[in-house]
Amino acid sequence: MAKQAKMSARDTRKTLSAVLRYLRAYRLHIALSGILAALSVALTLYIPIVIGDAIDLIVKAGEVDFEGILPLLIRIAACSVLIALFQWLMSTLNNKITFEVVRDTRSAAFRRLQKLPLSYLDSKPTGEIVSRVIADVDQFSEGLLLGFTQLFTGVLTILGTLIFMLTLHPLITLVVVVLTPLSLFVARYIATHTHDMFVKQSETRGRQTALIDEMIGQAKTVKAFSHEDEALAAFDEINEKLKRHSLKAIFYSSLVNPCTRFINSMVYAGVALTGAFTVLGGGTFTVGMLSCFLSYANQYTKPFNEISGVVTELQNALACAARIFDLIDRPTEVPDAEDAAVLKDASGSIEINGVSFAYDPARPLIRDLDLKVAPGQRVAIVGPTGCGKTTMINLLMRFYDVDAGSISVDGIGLRDMTRASLRENYGMVLQDTWLCAGTIRDNITMGKPDATDEEVEAAARAAHAHSFIRRLPDGYNTVIGEDGGNLSQGQKQLLCITRIMLCLPPMLILDEATSSIDTRTEQKIQSAFARMMTGRTSFIVAHRLSTIRDADNILVMKDGNVIEQGKHDELLARGGFYADLYNSQFETV
Repeated sequence: MAKQAKMSARDTRKTLSAVLRYLRAYRLHIALSGILAALSVALTLYIPIVIGDAIDLIVKAGEVDFEGILPLLIRIAACSVLIALFQWLMSTLNNKITFEVVRDTRSAAFRRLQKLPLSYLDSKPTGEIVSRVIADVDQFSEGLLLGFTQLFTGVLTILGTLIFMLTLHPLITLVVVVLTPLSLFVARYIATHTHDMFVKQSETRGRQTALIDEMIGQAKTVKAFSHEDEALAAFDEINEKLKRHSLKAIFYSSLVNPCTRFINSMVYAGVALTGAFTVLGGGTFTVGMLSCFLSYANQYTKPFNEISGVVTELQNALACAARIFDLIDRPTEVPDAEDAAVLKDASGSIEINGVSFAYDPARPLIRDLDLKVAPGQRVAIVGPTGCGKTTMINLLMRFYDVDAGSISVDGIGLRDMTRASLRENYGMVLQDTWLCAGTIRDNITMGKPDATDEEVEAAARAAHAHSFIRRLPDGYNTVIGEDGGNLSQGQKQLLCITRIMLCLPPMLILDEATSSIDTRTEQKIQSAFARMMTGRTSFIVAHRLSTIRDADNILVMKDGNVIEQGKHDELLARGGFYADLYNSQFETV
């Protein structure tokens, strides 16, 4: 338990350090906010003195010094106006600081997402990452704003009232100072024990967001398999957990305010009794001074209630901030070397030497793979599910780095060239299509933004996409929603093919590129692909083996190894694993 508390404290310090790093850019704003807070507190503490002086001018019936009271009332009104102005300016500044920091944090998180290795993104549910960037940052901003608005002002109020009380009557001040630590102890005890609960609440909220994202994204599959009840049961389970964690966190944190209020009421009562007896005992301590002292006692204890509430919110904010900064501080993929070469107009000569790779070190996938691909060759990669076909693509594109061995293009190792230049020389069409919200034209020109309308239309005709685009309401200017909106899967895939037809890079990767297209259109696309692949090194991943008969070299993979390679007729003649795969697709049941 002590070890866990020690780790939690260390994590909290680390998170606070990260928050302060982002606040450093706005130190002038924070300083100005502090000056405004100090002026506001000073004037707030000055008003009770004026009120006390006014009370002392009211001696008894018929002996009220109205001439002396009027200037004091004007002074109180002027102070009140200035306090309102200073607090408005301070609130504006605090909002600016908070939302500037939130903007910077979200930007940093999103920038880091662009640089994180795919291994991290593949290992985390999308909804969980979205929850960190959206929900956790919102929770963090609320705590940060409360901290600026109430924490700093509360501390100044406590210090200021303490100084003023000491100047009025040190003995009665001692009563306040002796009883105050009880309030601090209670607030600290409860806040310490609620931190872990807020951490669990934040983590569970992330899992809930991930589940919702998954269920919405796969709604058709859920309905097709009548999986609604199971999905609802899974949601209810995690929703129940979130309710329990939230209730515990809120319940225990809500104890802070009433507990501190009770103790503060004891402080107020102690001051009232001590002050009353002092006044009755005679001396220089007047009724007006007692009124002033009671006002200070109330102002002194009030910030403890506010601060205790802020501390509770800060526990939640820090728990959320820890998740955000865990993302921001994640190590990025290995950066390009300073002297990395820029690959231009690659010929497409690829060499793979002794490559080994595994997503999980305990489960090796590719072992000692050797392969040479001449410029312009069409290489097909086939094999059963999980044999390493897509992994080969990931390694060729350097989405993942090899564990051992090397891959080179035109004699330059992948680690010795920039990732951007490597990927600019590849054109990819994947089985899973991806389209962004925007026009049809925007999606086609993603790799060539300066393409002319004629070039876009020519690429669409070559990909046999022009006919369906022309039938859309605004043709190439038709706006589609996220992931293609209402376009069919086949139409989306045709747009992805058009995107590559427009760029025509020197190397191509076609991963089940025609899997969602009807047979007739596929035949036309295959002929277009054949023209496109002429003179370009191409890697074709296919399950339908009939589509790769004309490949220059067919790699047959099994358990991460290339067990056969050669041309279609050669592999059939051998009667090996490829022949079994090919014949199984044409067997009649």
